[in-house]
Amino acid sequence: MPDNMVRVKSNTSTDKPTHFWKTLGQLVVYCRRHWVAITVAILFSIAGTVLTVIAPEKLKDITNLIADGLHTGIDMGAVIWLSVIVALLYGGSFVFNLIKGLMLAGVAARVSRSLRGDIARKINHLPLGYFNSSTIGDTMSRVTNDVDIVSQVLGQSFGSFVAQVVMFFGSMIMMFYTNWIMALAAIGSTALGLVLMTVILSHSQKYFIRQQRELGNLNGYIEERYTGLNVVKAYNAETDTRREFDKMNHDLYASAWKSQFISGLTHPLMNFVGNLGYVTVCVVGAVLAWNGIISFGVIVAFILYVDLFGDAASQFSSMLSNLQSAAAASERVFEFLALPSVPNDTGKVIPLDQVHGDVEFRHVRFGYEPDQIVIKDFSATVHAGQKVAIVGPTGAGKTTLVNLLMRFYDLNGGEILIDGVPTTTLRRSNVRSMFCMVLQDTWLFHGTIRENIVYDKRGVTDDVVIAAARAVGLDKFIQTLPSGYNTVLDDATTLSAGQRQLLTIARAMVKNAPMLILDEATSSVDTRTEIQIQRAMDKLMHGRTSFIIAHRLSTIRDADLILVMRDGNIIETGTHDELMARGGFYTELYNSQFDKIS
Repeated sequence: MPDNMVRVKSNTSTDKPTHFWKTLGQLVVYCRRHWVAITVAILFSIAGTVLTVIAPEKLKDITNLIADGLHTGIDMGAVIWLSVIVALLYGGSFVFNLIKGLMLAGVAARVSRSLRGDIARKINHLPLGYFNSSTIGDTMSRVTNDVDIVSQVLGQSFGSFVAQVVMFFGSMIMMFYTNWIMALAAIGSTALGLVLMTVILSHSQKYFIRQQRELGNLNGYIEERYTGLNVVKAYNAETDTRREFDKMNHDLYASAWKSQFISGLTHPLMNFVGNLGYVTVCVVGAVLAWNGIISFGVIVAFILYVDLFGDAASQFSSMLSNLQSAAAASERVFEFLALPSVPNDTGKVIPLDQVHGDVEFRHVRFGYEPDQIVIKDFSATVHAGQKVAIVGPTGAGKTTLVNLLMRFYDLNGGEILIDGVPTTTLRRSNVRSMFCMVLQDTWLFHGTIRENIVYDKRGVTDDVVIAAARAVGLDKFIQTLPSGYNTVLDDATTLSAGQRQLLTIARAMVKNAPMLILDEATSSVDTRTEIQIQRAMDKLMHGRTSFIIAHRLSTIRDADLILVMRDGNIIETGTHDELMARGGFYTELYNSQFDKIS
């Protein structure tokens, strides 16, 4: 992170109600590449539901045959034949729904994979400024929790949603087909419930949005505290940490409880409405049957239709709750994918292959925020092969300058040239391939020691890896490990801070780029190891343009050029002896590190 930047917690998501149908529309558009499988699954879902809706009509016929046969004799052949038809209808419905479920499960898995892939690619194209103003945990929550919710809804609720819609309207049509008087009575008894359900769901959406936001905040907090657990314990901050966690956990609980409680009201409401429908059908059906308008079989069929109708409405309300969660999660995912990426530079096809290492800064101006300029007017010329040290107090802009050199950020003004070519005319990948870096913060990944040293370099032999490790004095230690260079770095393999730093230095040696950036590379090692690393660095820096950010000024006394920065400007330049002879700000910085406390 830049030396004058502090990460602040920021979330792009708010708890404002999302545009429910608009967000689901975005999800549908995103799934268009799977439209064939989705369409077939929907057709199977419709077919299975239609068979289920038709079945009560046949049960009505069976009931009428039995009722009529009580006086004249039951036609068992016809009853058995109709029973076989009903069994085939329900069996076909089962098969169609099974196929639908399998197809949508595959679609959900593929969409989930695509979303995570798109998020991963988006992360690689986001400007570093985004990560300086948001928590890692919130980003991880979008990749894991939000994508999982979308996947679950696609795999489980989407197909059922279509089926229940067909069931709802299909049963309604069959009721009107069977008897319009009883249909009006049954539907009228459920209309109030549907209106109340719509009102309830419209008020619960904002809590689903807030729930996903609070979950992202909590994940970010946990990631941050677990990463710095040693610091938390060293400062006895467990109580404050637990108090803050409890607060955030309570906020998540409150939003989750409200969203689930409000949306959960719909299920008992629809159960009540369904039971009211049974009563209505029985009363109205009894009156009509008494007057000879309908047969007894119509009442049986209507009871089944009311059950299908009420169950469809109830399931529809539950699935709308799931779709609300999916809409909230989708909004966060698509919001992340819509973040502005770094400008595309694929059109810059002229690479700078033969790099000598001449670097020039011309009136560089930069600020992380437009109204907060960090580097105001920076100009300097560095010749190939020079060892350049950048010094200054904290917040002077030293690390920021290196970030600009690597094109991690774009300038607000001026330009940086390498071998006379402005870096803005080159691809970022081309610029970064010219440098190898060793930073204060070491980064190692889960893999073997050899893989960590080689990293992204291709065609590296074992001799080169061993030579790099030997140059930094790490070879003997590696040889003592059970698997040597093939030892996997994980929680079971403990490395000291100094050893981790040595591995990153060996990695820089293996990359063998024409220019080198060292950001306080020896800050984590003891004095004896520092001397050993300095010797290795001298070999590494020979013939290469090297930029060294150092707080311990004793380590850069032999630099060819020292740039002294303060408040974003170069205030002094020269060698160590020249700057000491002037007795200026550099002299003050240097002497302050050797003042003895009396």
